[in-house]
Order: sequence, then structure tokens, then C-alpha cells
Amino acid sequence: MSTALELTVDVAAPVARTWAGAVDWAGQGDWMLGTRVRGTAQDGRGVGGGVEAFTGLGRLGFRDTMEITLWEPPYRCNVRHTGRVVRGTGAFEVRDRGAGRSTFVWREDLDLPLGALGRLGWPLLRPLFVAGLRVSLRRFARWVEAGRPA
Repeated sequence: MSTALELTVDVAAPVARTWAGAVDWAGQGDWMLGTRVRGTAQDGRGVGGGVEAFTGLGRLGFRDTMEITLWEPPYRCNVRHTGRVVRGTGAFEVRDRGAGRSTFVWREDLDLPLGALGRLGWPLLRPLFVAGLRVSLRRFARWVEAGRPA
């Protein structure tokens, strides 16, 4: 069963500012629903750098550790999810649309946890996951357009 997802959002900001927003790990909590993020190894910069996210409410949730496997500023960053719950790959890309505008692309290809239970539950959870990600990406666009990160 495929868990590959790709969502995009147009951003009324140039590539460099959209990239800066995407790699502002600490700022990701301002726009990503229910998530706090920080750079770890190499402060989350460059191949081999690390990123750690906590997704949940209060103390109830899970930790998502990632290793950067591709770093091509200001256009691409790929990660490998290395945590207990979230495994697989993720990526984001910033595409130039000209006239100081860009498109932000978010990709995930996840290995489902919990074996058969995860495979059975994914069709029910996927629409909620996608809806939450769409809301988050719209918030990201507004966040970057508002000049954040400063």
C-alpha cells in the first residue's frame, strides 16, 4: 500500500524567503499543526544534519527524528525519518514562479507503523492527515508572506 503524498502551496514570496521559512526549524511550530521542531546535528543544515519534531498535544504524541540526505539550498531538502513511529522519506522543494513568487512542495513516503493494523488504519487516517497538512501549508504560505522568518 502506497503512503506517498505530495502537496503544494503557492507562496507570494521569492524562492530565498520561502526556503528560509522552510528551514527555520524552530519556526515550523508557528505553522505546522500540533508540531514543534528543532535542528539537532549541524543545526539541521546540510547532508548529515538532523531535525527532530514532536507532534501531539501536550505530552501525548510522538517524536519524529530525521536525517538530512539531500541539501540543495534554496531549492531542495530530503530527509530520512529514523524514529520509532515515523519511518520513510520526506522532502520539500521550492520552485520559482517568477515575479517574486514561488511554490512550496511537500512530499512524504512513509512506512506505516503497527504492521497490519497500520495498513488497515491508513485509509481512514490518510484524509485527516492530508487535511491537516493542507491547512498547515496554507498557514506556511501566509507565515512566509508576512515576512517570517524575519
